[in-house]
Amino acid sequence: MILLVALLVFWLPGAQANNANIEVTQLRLERGDDGVYLSAAVQFELPDLVEDVLDKGIAIYFVAEAEIYRERWYWMDTRVAQVARHMRLAYQPLTRRWRLNVSPVPITNAGFGASVAQNFDSLGDALDAVKRIGRLRLGDNSEINDDPVQPVVFRFRLDTSQLPRPFQIGVVGQSDWNIAVERSVKLPMEKSR
Repeated sequence: MILLVALLVFWLPGAQANNANIEVTQLRLERGDDGVYLSAAVQFELPDLVEDVLDKGIAIYFVAEAEIYRERWYWMDTRVAQVARHMRLAYQPLTRRWRLNVSPVPITNAGFGASVAQNFDSLGDALDAVKRIGRLRLGDNSEINDDPVQPVVFRFRLDTSQLPRPFQIGVVGQSDWNIAVERSVKLPMEKSR
């Protein structure tokens, strides 16, 4: 029992300190003519270890996910809508530019599928684009009721499962690779103009 308490004392402050450097600074839910959209902004600093991996030409992957729930008093809340955005950030040594691919589905080595690519001159500019999640389409207006307040869960994380196998083994237990944040709020929907 004493060992368990000692482990919790040493483990919990480290976990809290690691998640203290990433936060959701903006979260907005908006109803347009053709659907419901979510916009968010995330603030974090890329650890030196992850930046070194990027400089060597190895791509890293981020995932932004959002879900809207309908509250039910008699059972668990039901998920009304769900959306994800997958982002692949890589350094191109030949052109000395940063490339960001964005896709609604996971990006695999077999190909980028239906993704949009954008090039940047600096890592800072590329990370700014990763940190701004703009207009994720959650669904049609008919799928999401007119309830003025909807429970929303937003998640943003560095997806280590997409890394090459040797890195997947090496990241276990290293807090530098733990870039993740989740925010659950009840947001009123804004009407788009």
